[in-house]
Amino acid sequence: MRLHPEETEAGPWRPVDDAAIETLLGTLLPDGRGVLLVDGRSGSGKTTFAERAATLLGGAVVHTDDPAWHHDAIAWDDVALEHVIGPWRRGELVDHRPPGWAAQGRDGSVTVLEGVRVLVLEGVGAGRASLALHADVVVWVQADRDEARERGLRRDVELGRTRAEAERFWDEWMTAEEPFLAGDRPWQRADLVVSGDAGGWVVAPGGPRS
Repeated sequence: MRLHPEETEAGPWRPVDDAAIETLLGTLLPDGRGVLLVDGRSGSGKTTFAERAATLLGGAVVHTDDPAWHHDAIAWDDVALEHVIGPWRRGELVDHRPPGWAAQGRDGSVTVLEGVRVLVLEGVGAGRASLALHADVVVWVQADRDEARERGLRRDVELGRTRAEAERFWDEWMTAEEPFLAGDRPWQRADLVVSGDAGGWVVAPGGPRS
């Protein structure tokens, strides 16, 4: 697996099915309730894993791209804490319309219904230090950097960009993502490391929290 220089490959890896993932996460969550952060580099497969975990645990997914939209690519953690994690922890309905949405005329809001037992926050930087303090489980999704880039480019082309536009967007985004992750290193505080590169879920033990 080709990774960035600051990141070491996790292991030993072992394949798991849905039942095993549900059991693994369930043992880490207090009484089956809590905040699960799913972090990983762009194109790593973190959104796919987060949505699968939410389905298995009866949770709800909030994508960090939403509070970050037209706000800040990296510095959105204060918004997530105040308007998503905080209200959910208090048992309140999460219904937040980010300022960027209002400014750009985007309809809707970031919502999590009352009664949801597991809040899954996923996105680049979700497992950062400032958020991990308020979470019960941190998952890092590790992927080969070349495969992740190709997946990300294919996704952007499917969304309507040309290949050249997708490559420019990717390269611009990396100028924010790469230095942030190199400094914060969320994989070091992960309870579980997941890889989708093998064609199915494989997992490895995480860092000190595990």
